[in-house]
Amino acid sequence: MAASSVSRVALSAIPEAVQQSHAQTAPPLMPPNGRPYNPVVTLNGWTLPWRMNAGVKEFHLVAEPVVREMAPGFSAHLWGYNGQSPGPTIEVVEGDRVRIYVTNRLPEHTSVHWHGQRLPNGMDGVSGLTQPAIQPGQTFVYEFTARRPGTFMYHPHADEMTQMAMGMMGLWITHPKQRPHPLIAEVQRDFCFLLASYDVEPGSYTPKPMTMTDFNLWTWNSRIFPGIDSFNVRLGDRVRMRVGNLTMTNHPIHLHGHEFEVTGTDGGPVPKSARWPEVTTDVAVGQMRQIEFIADEEGDWAVHCHKSHHTMNAMGHNVPNLIGVDHSGLAAKITRLIPDYMVMGERGMADMAEMEMPLPENTAPMMTGTGPYGGLEMGGMFSVLKVRRDQKPGDYQDPGWWAERAPKGTVASAYAGPVPQAPSAASGKPSAAGKDAELKVRKPSANAHGSH
Repeated sequence: MAASSVSRVALSAIPEAVQQSHAQTAPPLMPPNGRPYNPVVTLNGWTLPWRMNAGVKEFHLVAEPVVREMAPGFSAHLWGYNGQSPGPTIEVVEGDRVRIYVTNRLPEHTSVHWHGQRLPNGMDGVSGLTQPAIQPGQTFVYEFTARRPGTFMYHPHADEMTQMAMGMMGLWITHPKQRPHPLIAEVQRDFCFLLASYDVEPGSYTPKPMTMTDFNLWTWNSRIFPGIDSFNVRLGDRVRMRVGNLTMTNHPIHLHGHEFEVTGTDGGPVPKSARWPEVTTDVAVGQMRQIEFIADEEGDWAVHCHKSHHTMNAMGHNVPNLIGVDHSGLAAKITRLIPDYMVMGERGMADMAEMEMPLPENTAPMMTGTGPYGGLEMGGMFSVLKVRRDQKPGDYQDPGWWAERAPKGTVASAYAGPVPQAPSAASGKPSAAGKDAELKVRKPSANAHGSH
């Protein structure tokens, strides 16, 4: 059965296209009908409701221009689904018959590819190859059975470079029918998010889709720190994080304070014999990685991409390096002639974070975010895992900073005592470096190693 256009007569039977405008993390959507499952929590996102129609789960996606708040005070004009970028998460159960209506409100044609799914060829969503493109104003329907459990994505396969660079993507979760499942553990917290990159010049609102490598915004679910919500969990919870990468490069995702295992990919669950403990896993382009760990250490633990440029916002890459150079007063004189002139501080980038530099309207600061002890000097792909013993089951509210309750003696602080002087050659004390050394060389004999 090929993806097909829906007639005007049938449009009256299409389920309502639910919209979302805010960028806060929505609570998990408990299944109102169908097979039971434990729902996921989409970081700074939400799950798309469905209706049951003669045993089929029906969803309605609308491809359209959207305005996405990437962080407080900074928004971008993107393309997405149902009012947001990324689009809403779709959750089903293995064996479910699924019908997805897709309405195109973009200024150009589109399609939807169900990344990683096993389905009939005509439902794969590659315009020109497996189906005609969905023209502006048209509604198409995709229908197939969710054949295997796992974490998947959806995105266009029509003018893909432009449409994905503009934010068109979403998550698809297929929960296992069998419970308990031999390879898919029951967890208390199940988070998911997509990695995306954008090139939005300071002061502008619309990404440049022709950019190939020089992106300046690295996002989780089209949000940048400090606009990314924290992962709030209960001490002892088994936590799952599902991470999908639709950027143009790989991302080593690093978790502080805990070890995890990669338990699944978009190819399915990883056999237990193939798992090992990690604190960082690399998520390559087009890949999905599912990590799991026991949250057994209380505190506020950083979670971030370990490429340092990916934890910065609106970063220009043509900043001269003047570390060690006294240029006090020089920058002020130059900026009278070149208002947007910027150099690295003589002591490093931290000077730039401390300066209250004038920024164009709708520009996210490069290094930002404030923690309980001062500036975090982070942006982009960065968040915090907050582990608390008094976090109630099912409660995803932010519990505040761990610094407010950290036990005495468990926080690094300035040392106020005397600092002993390290011995050196100049102090008059003998050192190994100042002694004469005798070197003996023994040449191997011909009898021992044969004639030469």
